[in-house]
Amino acid sequence: MFPEPESPNTETSDPDLLSPENLQALIDPVLAISRQAGDRILEVYRDDFEVTEKSDSTPLTTADLEAHRVITGSLQDLDIHGQKFPVLSEESGGISFSERTDWETYWLVDPLDGTREFIARNGEFSVNIGLIHRGRPILGVVYAPVMKVAYYAARGCESWKQHDDSQTPEKIHVRKAPEDTVVVARSRSPVTGPMMKRFLEKLGDHEEVTMGSALKSCLVAEGAADVYARLGPTSEWDTGAAQCIVEEAGGHITDVQMKDLRYNTRESLINPHFFVFGQGGRNWSDYLPSGIGLYPA
Repeated sequence: MFPEPESPNTETSDPDLLSPENLQALIDPVLAISRQAGDRILEVYRDDFEVTEKSDSTPLTTADLEAHRVITGSLQDLDIHGQKFPVLSEESGGISFSERTDWETYWLVDPLDGTREFIARNGEFSVNIGLIHRGRPILGVVYAPVMKVAYYAARGCESWKQHDDSQTPEKIHVRKAPEDTVVVARSRSPVTGPMMKRFLEKLGDHEEVTMGSALKSCLVAEGAADVYARLGPTSEWDTGAAQCIVEEAGGHITDVQMKDLRYNTRESLINPHFFVFGQGGRNWSDYLPSGIGLYPA
C-alpha cells in the first residue's frame, strides 16, 4: 500500500551479528516501535474509521495502513552494528519471491493482526513484529494495545510478558498438557469448520479459551492453553513473531506433519495448517480428519 525503498544489504557474514546479546539489544527498540504503532491504532480505534476490502476479501482499515507506516519507517532505520534488514509487511503491496529469495534476514510484520477484532471493538488485536533469519524466527514481539500487554522473545533469551511498559516483565513458559482434559485456544468466531469440528470431536473432553489474533498462540506460550489448531488460511506474518515467543517458551508451532513452520520458502506466503502447542508427548495430527492436506484448499 505504500512504496517500498530499495532493499538494504542483507548479508550477515559476521557470525556474532545475530548473537543472543545483539538480539536482546533489539528488544527494547522493537517494543517501542510496536507501542508507537499501537498508539496510532488506538487513535483510529477511538474514532470513526472506514473499512474497505482487499483483493482476498479480507477487511482493511485506516489503522492497518497507519500502523504499517509507523512500523516500516522505524524498522528501516533500525540496525545491528550498522546492518539493516528489509521489511515484509502484510500491507507491503506485494514483494516477489524472486526478490525475497535473496533475503537471509528480514523483518516480518503484521501491523494490525485481528482486523475483524478491531472492527468489532473487542480489543483482541495485536501488532506483530518478527525477525526472520534463514527461514526461522529469531525475535518476536506481539503487542496488544488495548490490553497494554506485550509478549516478546529473542533466540537464546527466553520469552517474556509485560503488562504496561511500566511493569516488571515476567518470564513465561508453556505447560505440559494433562493426560485428560486439555485446554484449546480458539477464535471468537461462532462458526466451526468441518475440519476443526472433527478435530475437537476426536480430541474428546476439553476446555476452550477464546482469544483473537496471535494472542491465541501467546496463551499457549504462557501456559494458559495447551494447543491452538489453525485449520484454515493464514499468512506468514500471522505467525512469525508468535513462533519465536512460543519456541523460546518451550513450545512449538508446526504444520500438520509436526514439522516446524519455515518462512520465505516459496512464492506463496500462505501458511500450512498448523498447531501451536506446549510440552507433552501428544501427536496432535492424530486428532485430524483423514485426508487433510498440508495447505488450505
